Amino acid sequence: MLDKLHQLTTSHGELRTGKGLVSGIVALSLAILCFLGVLAFHFPEYLTTPQLRKSYDVEVLRRVLYAALVVAGAVALFNIVLGRRRWLATAAFVLVALSVALGGHKVPVNDFPDGTPYIGLDWFILDLLGSTLIFIFIEKLFPLRKEQPVFRPAWQTDFQHFIVNHLLIGFMLLAVNLLVHRLFGWAVHGALQDWVRGLNFWVALFLIILVADLVQYATHRAYHEVPMLWRLHAVHHSAKHMDWIAGSRQHVLEIVLTRTLVLAPIFVLGFSKEVIDAYIIVVGFQAVFNHANVNVRLGPLRYLIVTPNFHHWHHSQDTEAIDRNYAAHFAFIDHLFGTAVQSPREWPARYGVQGDYVPEGFWAQMKFPFVWRG
Repeated sequence: MLDKLHQLTTSHGELRTGKGLVSGIVALSLAILCFLGVLAFHFPEYLTTPQLRKSYDVEVLRRVLYAALVVAGAVALFNIVLGRRRWLATAAFVLVALSVALGGHKVPVNDFPDGTPYIGLDWFILDLLGSTLIFIFIEKLFPLRKEQPVFRPAWQTDFQHFIVNHLLIGFMLLAVNLLVHRLFGWAVHGALQDWVRGLNFWVALFLIILVADLVQYATHRAYHEVPMLWRLHAVHHSAKHMDWIAGSRQHVLEIVLTRTLVLAPIFVLGFSKEVIDAYIIVVGFQAVFNHANVNVRLGPLRYLIVTPNFHHWHHSQDTEAIDRNYAAHFAFIDHLFGTAVQSPREWPARYGVQGDYVPEGFWAQMKFPFVWRG
């Protein structure tokens, strides 16, 4: 069973429905999330994100965990009885049983100290569940490529990036905060920050997105035009299929570098917590939505706002799309600097890096920038 699970996680082909494989993976995924959720209940001081703890309704989370345990266990048991991929269904059922044995949704949560080092296990669980439910629904409702399955080729690689990048969120935020304070603390000016905090909320929200996107544009353009930086960024561009999880394919060093540079002006200008929280929601949604397999162009608004259509062109192998469409939020920035794609076609034909020289597999892609001889 372990050999088959290893083969499943390291393979890169798409999965077809009707043989118990897709339902088995859904059951196993839910079982894994349930097991991680139980661990988070047992060790909240080390496995939950401090910024999120105050927002939780523990009773609601218990009901969600209970429902997930029931669904995962039922699907796994159904496949076992029908003999559909019993090795996969058995793995899911064992995890469900282990989660229940460890206390399941009834694990008590006692008082615990703040300030402990943590892994954002809760953020990973909530983001995966939320993104899956929301964006897969949107992709099926407004599909661009109707023939593309949810478990398309190379989904395993992107899912591994999703896991690692989310579990390391605490360490990456710590590293980014340290770098921003060390490198840009000298630029902080109290009077300027007071003026920024006094702005109307919507004006401040527009300003923070604009400032961040201008930095994002310059940084993103550098990733394409500086060969050493392209080694990192090529990992992100190696995805040959666009969907909600494709944007997770990023090298860890690129994430730290980009977040440091983008957060620097936000730190220096001193935006309020409310504005920063709203900005994070906008960033989080656009980062996933603009990679999604959705047929959305927004008419004339696509010249102002980055849409899936705009960003899909950025990921294209088509000649007219190379080194174009750098902005993350406001498309007019690329039109202003002359780097917007100009094509008579509505959508690109192919995605990925020209030459397809980036390997599949998370660890192979982590090593790629340091071993590539191109």
